[in-house]
Amino acid sequence: MKLLISNDDGILSLGVRSLADALAEVGYDVTVVCPNRERSATGHGLTLHEPIRAEVVNSIFHPKVTAWSCSGTPSDCVKLGLWALMESSPDLVLAGINHGSNLGTDILYSGTVSAAMEGFIQGIPSIAFSLASYTSKEFQVAAMFAQNLVNQICKQPLTEPTLLNVNVPPIPQSEIAGVKITRQGIRRYTETFEKRADPRGKTYYWLVGEAIEDVEQPDHLHLPPEIPTDVQAIRDRYISVTPLQYNLTDAAGVHCLQQQGLGVGNLEFRI
Repeated sequence: MKLLISNDDGILSLGVRSLADALAEVGYDVTVVCPNRERSATGHGLTLHEPIRAEVVNSIFHPKVTAWSCSGTPSDCVKLGLWALMESSPDLVLAGINHGSNLGTDILYSGTVSAAMEGFIQGIPSIAFSLASYTSKEFQVAAMFAQNLVNQICKQPLTEPTLLNVNVPPIPQSEIAGVKITRQGIRRYTETFEKRADPRGKTYYWLVGEAIEDVEQPDHLHLPPEIPTDVQAIRDRYISVTPLQYNLTDAAGVHCLQQQGLGVGNLEFRI
């Protein structure tokens, strides 16, 4: 099975090395294309107004891994890998292992999830992996789970292209409660900007918001309430696996607007 791996923490991050090496060691054909520096929280941004440069990287990964460092965003990396650097399309696109969680509304900003989303947009099954801690550097549990999940998909391929967002608790394997299929939760932040001055006396601002973990989780329109959110699963020490999609249409909103008479032909526009 051929794999394309990217991330948003950069080519030198321990997370992507742990993921790529774990999969190469068991015989997968692994190509890594990652940003040449950290590009966290860049979302699905693309580089359109300047050239994208890529260089081969040696001596960082397992000898069987083909690795590239890219000047672009995580989404750029996946596009470049698919359309310029790889000779044929991969069977899976993977992203991570991200250093820090991607839960709830985090996924709207996440470069890791966006890298996997780019593969999904191209019709390739894709998985984003994250370690739910910014301080822990113990990626082995997450790498082992990734290895097992890819093995399972290899033996029993997904029936249709799917995007999975996987978050792994930062605890020893013996303390993990299990694996749960989850729905996306809500993770709001207290947005705070620190006002600072540079050495020349000019003002700048630094975002230092903190996550609010106890936000009430609404019921999902199409899912039973007993399916936990990703935020709750991680809190309960479960590995969270959330299927995602890129169609952001609000079905309830469509019905609401129709009921209010805002359908086509029901509005008059005057200039």
